[in-house]
Amino acid sequence: MTEQELQALVENISQTWFHRPFVNRATFNRRLKTTGGRFMLASSDLEFNPALFAAADRTVQVGIIKHELCHYHLYRLHRGFRHQDADFKALLAAVAGLRYAPRLTPPSPPRYVYACTACGLRYPRQRRIDLRRLRCGRCGARLRLVSGPNPG
Repeated sequence: MTEQELQALVENISQTWFHRPFVNRATFNRRLKTTGGRFMLASSDLEFNPALFAAADRTVQVGIIKHELCHYHLYRLHRGFRHQDADFKALLAAVAGLRYAPRLTPPSPPRYVYACTACGLRYPRQRRIDLRRLRCGRCGARLRLVSGPNPG
């Protein structure tokens, strides 16, 4: 998809679903890695992840565009445009936009696994934790390293 096709698609979705024109720019940004798109407050432009658009089907692409257009139109109407605002949640549900972009790669397995010494509850983690400071969230007992580099 070219940027001209993206611009035309965003304008079409804006007019069809929101009944308002999209008068700014919609572009691809290669630097976006973990998100489907973003709304730029300073310029009111929309940027989208080209890798995600290349890998996703048309329904996912339209869902991401609807999500960003919710930010755009609510901001221009001086209403709650942030993710936690009720206005945003209501409009996103009304136009059937995506709340989250799908992952391009599966999540990596945990590098460290900690277990409670009393109840046995397991805590998979990517980073090391301070065993002298943190305790089990269920029973408050000490944790121990079960697997990972240098299990003790």
